[in-house]
Amino acid sequence: MSESTIIIERSERVGIIKLNRPKAYNALSGILINELLDALRSFDSDPSIGAIILTGNEKGFCAGADIKEQSELSFVNAYNQDYLKNLNDGLFAVHKPIVGVINGVALGGGCELAMMCDILYAADTAAFGQPEITLGTIPGAGGTQRLIRAIGKSKAMHMILTGETISAKEAEEAGLVAKVFPTDQVFSAALKTASKIASFSAPVVAMAKEAVNEAEELGLKNGLRFESRLYHATFGLEDHVEGFQAFLARPKRAAQWTHK
Repeated sequence: MSESTIIIERSERVGIIKLNRPKAYNALSGILINELLDALRSFDSDPSIGAIILTGNEKGFCAGADIKEQSELSFVNAYNQDYLKNLNDGLFAVHKPIVGVINGVALGGGCELAMMCDILYAADTAAFGQPEITLGTIPGAGGTQRLIRAIGKSKAMHMILTGETISAKEAEEAGLVAKVFPTDQVFSAALKTASKIASFSAPVVAMAKEAVNEAEELGLKNGLRFESRLYHATFGLEDHVEGFQAFLARPKRAAQWTHK
């Protein structure tokens, strides 16, 4: 039996997924993608999990698509199977926040996978890039669409048209990642953040994530309307009542969320 391409762990209310193809720098094979999506769906449906961490290993986060597999695809094959669409659709469908922890390289499909996460923490040795141009192709899992939204047209064009990478510091300054930490501290920092998120009301966290994600798809007027509807919907939650009662209590007390 072949070794799993991912490692699954838990830390209280945080689900942890580690990509596990070290010899291939965690390249996105079909098997890895399927196992990753299965793990994400499992954590997303588990009420004991409130947030998810996605990371690689010391060598790197992910070097991109599996070039050997990709080299065997013709246009017709890629088109008919909607190559990599399942990865995009699968992560987009996850309701719980995904914190990406980037060590080493996140290139091509690896950079695109990182951008599918909701929050990115990077080690100071991390590097991000979309080098598909050097292989005679273009980003195919959201790189041309998400990168421009994250760092702006000029920087995105530069990365995509030259294939050059940017450092973790540059990624933070451009807004691609939330925070940068020394390599030996980045995972613990991400786990602390994921644990904090997981400590809040699960339905409220999911609504907040959905509202922010919709901001990329809707104009301001429709986005404000969408936010307003979700905001009003929180008033019907037991956790909304508990949150207000806990805040108004004297002395003030910590809210006891029921995730209802």
